[in-house]
Amino acid sequence: MPIIHPTAIIDPSAHLADTAEIGPYCVVGPDVRIGDRTVLYNHVTIAALTTIGEDNVFYPFTVIGADPQDRKFRGEPTTCVIGDRNAIREHVTIHRGTANGGGVTSLGSDNLIMVAVHVAHDCQLHNNVVIANQVMLAGHVVIQDGANIGGGAGLHHFTTVGRCAFVGGLARISKDVPPYMIVEGNPAEVRAVNSIAMTRFGYSAEHIEAVKEAFKRLYRDNGAPMQEKISELRKQYGTVPAVVELCDALRAMSDGVHGRAMEVFRHDNKRAVVTEPAFVPARH
Repeated sequence: MPIIHPTAIIDPSAHLADTAEIGPYCVVGPDVRIGDRTVLYNHVTIAALTTIGEDNVFYPFTVIGADPQDRKFRGEPTTCVIGDRNAIREHVTIHRGTANGGGVTSLGSDNLIMVAVHVAHDCQLHNNVVIANQVMLAGHVVIQDGANIGGGAGLHHFTTVGRCAFVGGLARISKDVPPYMIVEGNPAEVRAVNSIAMTRFGYSAEHIEAVKEAFKRLYRDNGAPMQEKISELRKQYGTVPAVVELCDALRAMSDGVHGRAMEVFRHDNKRAVVTEPAFVPARH
């Protein structure tokens, strides 16, 4: 049987795995599912319609699965889905999705979400993401695998932060952050290649050097238009997945709205299909 402190309040429709732990003064609302070995420390609220996987830790005063902050929301049964082995620190808020955004806010696995981060409705956070204190994610933001966001950064709705990208502290992100790049400033600009993250996630030295060369051509060389540079990189580095992914992201930005590829789905009443969705835990 799960370990439940006597001061905790558990809705009758909630389902807790046998090895889950619910601490003092926690509230677990209707239609919540919590997986094995997941721990809620004191004063954690899992509001409603939320599925949580295994081996997660929720620190005090987190609020997960609350109603979205969207005036169009009319109480639709939208959800929040969280994978495995995540650390959700104090005062984090993660809201459920909206009907216009696909209905799901998702968080993958092996993520560290630090103090007072806000994850708004319909966001999709993939795996191995680190988000530092007091970062603000507006609705419909996508954070891809291995990205790292510095403290106090603010991300405009429908922005995408690419794989292994790094966002500097206090940056203002109003357009997509290309994969493998470091961005800083207000507004944020591309500064360098995040070779440290690429090394950490197992990219070969040859692939990292190819991305560095792509960075030089795209952001340091003058003359040719961006689309021409992208075409040349595709020809030369078509067998290097990281360079191809960078080129694809830049093309999607240009085809989007104000540099945000996902913005084209804003009025479609459906969520865009992301190529690598966040992990969805098995139901217990």
